[in-house]
Amino acid sequence: MKKVLILFSALLIFSAFKSDKPAYRFFNKKGKPTSYKKVIKAAKEADVVFFGELHNNPICHWFELEITKDLYAGKKPLILGAEMFERDNQLLLNEYLTGKISKKSFDSEARLWPNYKTDYQPLLAFAKEHHLPFIATNIPRRYASVVFKNGFDSLDSLSHEARSYMAPLPIVYDPELKCYKDMLEQMKSMGHASANLPKAQAIKDATMAYFIAQNAGNGKLFLHFNGAYHSDNYQGIVWYLKKYNPNLKILTITSVEQASVDSLETKSYNKADFVLTVPESMTKTY
Repeated sequence: MKKVLILFSALLIFSAFKSDKPAYRFFNKKGKPTSYKKVIKAAKEADVVFFGELHNNPICHWFELEITKDLYAGKKPLILGAEMFERDNQLLLNEYLTGKISKKSFDSEARLWPNYKTDYQPLLAFAKEHHLPFIATNIPRRYASVVFKNGFDSLDSLSHEARSYMAPLPIVYDPELKCYKDMLEQMKSMGHASANLPKAQAIKDATMAYFIAQNAGNGKLFLHFNGAYHSDNYQGIVWYLKKYNPNLKILTITSVEQASVDSLETKSYNKADFVLTVPESMTKTY
């Protein structure tokens, strides 16, 4: 009788879910539904957590702040980092977080993304309030542009100071990695093929990985925010991070849009340890 009641309760819950319109749902890498609570529990055991966002998705940005709050409440000291801030803005970032410069000065001098105020400023505000380190991990875009135009070798002629804002040279690069191979194939189909395009992506990935590696481990938890493509399929930043420090325990979260969030589409299986699904009709932030 007890088993019948449990089964009946489960059916009621499932029916309620089916009749509702959920704004999101989490799945594990095998496509099985899971809970936010389990995502947080697993994240607390990691050294580095990657949150792969969809840049214009409000659910992603809400979860980034919620996850930050919940990991801060854990036992490990928390460090934040993001693709959205470039290495040569680290001084500005530090000065703002420690109160040495005003919000107005930071906003005007840092090269902030157009959606900074709605989507990333809350993360900085939390870091400032709780005295958390926030690492600008990305290569300055002007140097990624140099790679796009002239390849990796063009970086050798840069000054020592310029090269301090990127991963150490020479950059290891595997053009057969799916993330870079797919990017090149996609550009070919659009008639804009350039072998340097995935290299420009790789210098970003390598740089982010390098500065994560410089700050992660030793009992701390590093939570990194980046576009999903940079960490999907355990490639991109994750691939480079394993080279810089293979001993780090890494957990990945990715975000996908689907027509329905009732089940995970098979193409997203094994894309990350956890997959956040959001209806494709969700309002965009820009």
